[in-house]
Amino acid sequence: MSNGSNDVSGAISNLLDTVGKLGQQQIEILNNGIKTATQLIEPLGKTATDLAGNLLNTFNQVLQNISAAIAPKK
Repeated sequence: MSNGSNDVSGAISNLLDTVGKLGQQQIEILNNGIKTATQLIEPLGKTATDLAGNLLNTFNQVLQNISAAIAPKK
């Protein structure tokens, strides 16, 4: 009987180890997914910010040109 209970104990121990490893791998996959998403979003955010800045500068230049055209010449 002692061998039978050792086998069951070993099997349960192996099962718990496997479940623990699977859980750890799931967390690692999630962390890697978050890191990858961040690496993809970061350049897009910079590009969007640069684009917004360029649009505002262009709009400002258009307004200055309109103001200069409307203002009376000396």
